[in-house]
Amino acid sequence: MASLLLSPLRFRHFLYKRPKLKPPSPLSFTSFKPLPKLRPRFPPYLHSCYRSSSPLADSDHKTHALLLGRDERAALLNGSHPQPQPENATTIAAIVTSLGGPPGAVGIVRLSGPSAVAVVGRVFRPGRRKSKSKSPWRPTSHVVKYGVVLDPNGNVVDEVLAVPMLAPRSYTREDVVELQCHGTQVCLNRVLRACLEAGACLAEPGEFTLRAFLNGRMDLTQAENVDKLISAKSVAAADAALAAIQGGFSSMVKSVRFQCIELLTEIEARLDFDDEMPPLDTNQVVNKIHSMSQDVESALETANYDQLLQSGLQIAILGRPNVGKSSLLNAWSKTERAIVTEIAGTTRDVVEASITVGGIPITLLDTAGIRETNDVVEKIGVERSEAVAMGADIIIMTISALDGWSPEDSELLDRIQSNKKSTGSSTPIILVINKIDCVASDCLERVQQNVGSFNKHVLTSAITGQGIQDLEKAILDIVGLNKFPAGSRRWTVNQRQCEQLVRTKEALARLKSSIEEEIPFDFWTIDLREAAMALGQISGEDISEEVLTNIFGKFCIGKELTKEELKEKEKIRKAKEKEKRKKLEQEKELEKKRLEQEMKKKQEKEKKKREEMKRKEKEKAKMKMKHKMKK
Repeated sequence: MASLLLSPLRFRHFLYKRPKLKPPSPLSFTSFKPLPKLRPRFPPYLHSCYRSSSPLADSDHKTHALLLGRDERAALLNGSHPQPQPENATTIAAIVTSLGGPPGAVGIVRLSGPSAVAVVGRVFRPGRRKSKSKSPWRPTSHVVKYGVVLDPNGNVVDEVLAVPMLAPRSYTREDVVELQCHGTQVCLNRVLRACLEAGACLAEPGEFTLRAFLNGRMDLTQAENVDKLISAKSVAAADAALAAIQGGFSSMVKSVRFQCIELLTEIEARLDFDDEMPPLDTNQVVNKIHSMSQDVESALETANYDQLLQSGLQIAILGRPNVGKSSLLNAWSKTERAIVTEIAGTTRDVVEASITVGGIPITLLDTAGIRETNDVVEKIGVERSEAVAMGADIIIMTISALDGWSPEDSELLDRIQSNKKSTGSSTPIILVINKIDCVASDCLERVQQNVGSFNKHVLTSAITGQGIQDLEKAILDIVGLNKFPAGSRRWTVNQRQCEQLVRTKEALARLKSSIEEEIPFDFWTIDLREAAMALGQISGEDISEEVLTNIFGKFCIGKELTKEELKEKEKIRKAKEKEKRKKLEQEKELEKKRLEQEMKKKQEKEKKKREEMKRKEKEKAKMKMKHKMKK
């Protein structure tokens, strides 16, 4: 059996290729069948009975919960089946709770692999044992046991709770044991060191999730969203990641990919047996392609939202001194982050405050009032304000309703637009007319005469809070989130998935064009293969070692990297990206040559066919002449 060893990350795990399925019999194409039950990839040391009895192996399983409905491992131990033996797999261990911040009450060290129970049995001693026998620890799956962890010298390291989760009822579908100890870094490191000295290996970043993916616990889209959920900065980001982990996006990808493969099977069958099959309904094929394209397009629409969820927005608040910029920041963030006085030029440096708008994490940047000044400190503040404005995603220019639109405001607007042109920036600008509680409503009409140079304008009062919601709505409109109705933003796609979806969309567009132009079936199969391969890259069914290394290498749970390690990782990443681009160019060149060869072969085949037809016609003509001569 062919295997792929993940050597660069030393994952010590084999990725087994699935056997190629025999092509099915020609399909009638009157209707597409539902998706078949997808079976996960299991590690070689799991017994075959797991593969048929695990409810998670079925794609129509009703729940996406981590734990299964029954303990297959327990049933196996009590039955007549032999215990499964490990092959070519190691037991890994790592701290899976966060380090670096204030210590928590509880920390967790996780072990996963065929020898997880044996390793823990060497360091763990259950408390309150009635008998003094030194028999090995025999845990019951999903039953917590209190005890202590001992070092190689027999000294107590910490009091712990051992939580065994035997295969396949675990996160990785291997034997998993979690040791819950006290949450200080000292305790966690001592417990981890004891496990490593007992025979476990230190896990690489993301290796637990990698094993879950390789063992069929989840597909690649779900694995990527585990990292998103862990690093979520808002409730919306956590909801989107959780929806993807539960299979929302992956089910769409699998459905479209299955339809591509089914259509590809139909077309390939017609290449050989077209005379024996009913005519192909091209209208139905085009409708099916249009439906698949719509599914891909709807997924692509979430890419911008995903970027906003992950990176958020930076909004710079600019304006003349004493127009209420700091008061607006305090009112918006519901904090007293900025000092507010009646003295012009109070704010000398950039003041930050974090808020969430529509689930998007936003950093507000209150800047120094921009004006001509001889004060050295204030001058530095003005320069920083302009630099912050150029790096922001949105600029809010604030003016005072009391003063109206002044010549200084015109100069500031010209200054901002000039900087935008020089840098080629297209940063949107919102005009905020502040202090509306201090003027009559008829005076506001004169102030609003200069709003044509802005993307949006909003009336606010930092004292009463009036207009803050309108300002938030204007921001959501500018970034395009008004296109999504409430409750529709579930899962999202990241940059890697977006690239493959664009590749799928382009392949389907070419296929539709080929059908309309009545190009031969051979060209249809090329585009269908391209679409199926791109979708396979998304779900992980057709993925390279390099991509896996890049994805799971970003996981870093419970580990801290030094600056040197981060620089080295970045250097390696750039080198791999360069190599990847080179490989893609080579693959494109090879594909081009292959297509040229196929076209040449096809032309030669057609030529031979025409020559054969001419030869047969000549023979028929000769036979007719002979027949006439005989008569």
